[in-house]
Amino acid sequence: MAPADRPRRLNLQQRSTLAGEAAAAAAEVEFALTHPADTRAAAFFDVDNTVMQGASIFHLARGLYRRKFFTTRDILGAAYKQAYFRVVGVEDPEHVAEARNSALAFIAGHTVQELEEVGEEIFDEAMAHRIWPGTRALAQMHLDQGQRVWLVTAAPIEIASLIARRLGLTGALGTVAEHVDGVYTGKLVGDMLHGPAKAVAVQAIADREDLDLSLCSAYSDSYNDLPMLSLVGDPCAINPDAKLRAHARAAGWRIRDYRTGRKAARAGLIVGSAATGAAVAGAVIKRQVGKHL
Repeated sequence: MAPADRPRRLNLQQRSTLAGEAAAAAAEVEFALTHPADTRAAAFFDVDNTVMQGASIFHLARGLYRRKFFTTRDILGAAYKQAYFRVVGVEDPEHVAEARNSALAFIAGHTVQELEEVGEEIFDEAMAHRIWPGTRALAQMHLDQGQRVWLVTAAPIEIASLIARRLGLTGALGTVAEHVDGVYTGKLVGDMLHGPAKAVAVQAIADREDLDLSLCSAYSDSYNDLPMLSLVGDPCAINPDAKLRAHARAAGWRIRDYRTGRKAARAGLIVGSAATGAAVAGAVIKRQVGKHL
């Protein structure tokens, strides 16, 4: 099989798997489909390791790297700043701000149109077959009930919106990268949509759309998303990290784990939050794709 055929062949195989696993996962929620639609209810899904295996920003960065959007030096510089931020924290506010702004620095100088166009290709190559079938079935359940479904992620809004569109969801809330005249500056508008910021975004959507959050659902794999999960009446831990699993059990929340065997172990090593995705991307790219320079 020619290298160019591999993504397409893999995608077709994974689509078959997706269909079978999604059908099985839908069985647990089939009863809910007979309930009348409630337009005041909605569902909010984290992306990394909740909807998709791994960090979406890593898949994006790797795809852009292969298309020579940036150099190894660029991504390693961002990785260093992110790692420093995690170790030093708020002790050096100037460096913290620099680390946050560097999170999407690798798209600086490129246009919004470029990212949107290449994002479609990267989704097909690296993301489509990594969608968790069980989570997709849960999202479809909410849609079938007449509810709106949003992705809530620290990934760039352009990529978040692309994933939502390709999955047939209502929309997405994501990190906004600054651009002037359609060209990215490499800086963020505000901060990354992470942790408490996700809860703020969900509350804003609820206010705008007249949602009753007590009727809404939220899904995440990460303890960092506790503010968002605690905001709704129906929180659910998907492929949870250890802290979130313990909290969910203590609180009586639903827990769904679609990982099995080695997949679970591997997924546990991947950072669930895209807030650290630049560091992950830098480290992995250095080891795995640096040889293509």
